[in-house]
Amino acid sequence: MTFIEEPEMRAAPVTVGVGPLSFEDVIAVARHDARVALSPEAEAEITRSREVVEALADDEKPHYGVSTGFGALATRHIPVDRRAQLQRSLIRSHAAGAGPAVEREVVRALMLLRLSTLATGRTGVRLETARAYAAVLSSGITPLVHEYGSLGCSGDLAPLAHCALVVMGEGTVVDASGQMMDARFALEQEGIEPVQLREKEGLALINGTDGMLGMLVLAIEDLRSLLKLADVAAAMSVEGLLGTDDVFAADLHELRPHRGQALSAANIRAVMADSPIRESHRTDDCTRVQDAYSLRCAPQVHGGARDTIEHAARVAEAELASAIDNPVVTKDGRVESNGNFHGAPVAYVLDFLAIVAADVASMSERRTDRFLDKARNQGLPAFLAHDPGVDSGLMIAQYTQAAMVSELKRLAAPASVDSIPSSAMQEDHVSMGWSAARKLRKSVDALGRVLAIELVTAARGLQLRSPLEPGPASQAVIRALEDLVGDTTGPDRVVADTLGAAYLGVLDRSYIGAAESVTGPLR
Repeated sequence: MTFIEEPEMRAAPVTVGVGPLSFEDVIAVARHDARVALSPEAEAEITRSREVVEALADDEKPHYGVSTGFGALATRHIPVDRRAQLQRSLIRSHAAGAGPAVEREVVRALMLLRLSTLATGRTGVRLETARAYAAVLSSGITPLVHEYGSLGCSGDLAPLAHCALVVMGEGTVVDASGQMMDARFALEQEGIEPVQLREKEGLALINGTDGMLGMLVLAIEDLRSLLKLADVAAAMSVEGLLGTDDVFAADLHELRPHRGQALSAANIRAVMADSPIRESHRTDDCTRVQDAYSLRCAPQVHGGARDTIEHAARVAEAELASAIDNPVVTKDGRVESNGNFHGAPVAYVLDFLAIVAADVASMSERRTDRFLDKARNQGLPAFLAHDPGVDSGLMIAQYTQAAMVSELKRLAAPASVDSIPSSAMQEDHVSMGWSAARKLRKSVDALGRVLAIELVTAARGLQLRSPLEPGPASQAVIRALEDLVGDTTGPDRVVADTLGAAYLGVLDRSYIGAAESVTGPLR
């Protein structure tokens, strides 16, 4: 597994209407195999807009996407008897992806989001075409979509074309049981009739930001959880390193009223509450005036990350409310070309979130390193080893963290500043939003693994403070960790096994649940 996912469960059906889908709708279909149906309002709107397209099909005047070629070939008028072939050729030629298959949840998200645009009635597809997308999603059939092929303008063309190819009964799919097979055979098994595309439909199925948007929604869902986990890990590290929670006082954070910062500080205070370890050095004998930045400034970094994620969520919400196609059928019945398929707004925030992931991970790694350094860990053994010198403890776990943080920094380099002209210079500026989304998925995965290592380290450090005990919330997290990895103290063992098991608690969010069983809901 290379990405954070919730435990498998069958979600309630999702109805796709003329309005926007919610984040919860996308997660339900992408991750939990929710079935999909079109609302009566959506079906009526699809039917109305199709009437507009069919009225133009017989018009002697050329209309882009209806009676012309595409992109740089848009000047060629296509006769009526060649237009079905035009649509088939468009999908076959654009299904040009290469490389490994992308994750099932990504394909399901992008198909759902394309269906949502079809449901607005702004694309001019036939009702049977939209129903076919809903049927494929509900059946659990997943088109094979490749890693490479999208420039993010005109939308995610190649990934969406591979999905449209399947609806036509061509290409390769993975069925609900995980078996790879021919699309036509899979459709037959599910009783789904392949679609014979007609005027305008080919363009309507591929002109959208659905792949990058789906990955943005999934990333926001996971990053929101990971920021709570980062607060839990930071609190346990401050506690275990004999730091102070005074700097997290609410009135101090009111002096700099960023919402995310205040939430992060409140989370850290809640996790550190009633800690005997913290109380043990709340005396005049404690000569430490200030903690290191990686401890003291955690709310500022985690809070800034939170606010950035919420900015990205607002962009995603606007995109979820969009009807992206070219040309579009307007509400007053015109068919107009436009540039709404350009992925720049989504690409920018995808890149911004990769910066956030890298910086939160970087601070986590610094807290881990502080635990392992005898000169800075306030009396704990070197590398938290059972017998330093004979045992190396968690020395190399920090190396692994450092390697991932270095990779995260490389992934934070923006994709959206690049552009390679295509289509004979007709598409002379592209967003690279798909690329931004693909690297963000790697960033989210690595951040979760970095935080898992900090939790393992903090748990061991807290236990080595015995006979002093950590606070109730930290104890609950340590118990959840030990349920997965066993005792975190004692002589060296294969650290990769410990880290792999610890990561499972990130995936199922059990550490957050353990902390919240004491603190109440974290935000």
